[in-house]
Amino acid sequence: MNSKTYRFSVIIEKDEEGYFAICPELQGCYSQGDTYEEVLENIKDAIHLHISDRLANGEEIPQKHSVSLTSLEVAV
Repeated sequence: MNSKTYRFSVIIEKDEEGYFAICPELQGCYSQGDTYEEVLENIKDAIHLHISDRLANGEEIPQKHSVSLTSLEVAV
């Protein structure tokens, strides 16, 4: 069986309870972990399951060619 490699953006946030990760290209694909390393492994597993499910259902896999992340200061 041939496997294909995909590349996705992952956003990781830290809060008081640990880490939260989301994959913006895959709607509803997110995970959490107590450590940075754990959340990386967990989101990787979540992406793998998400992609496997899409492929099993004959759905396309969305691929972004460019993603930009920035932060803004907003005065209120």
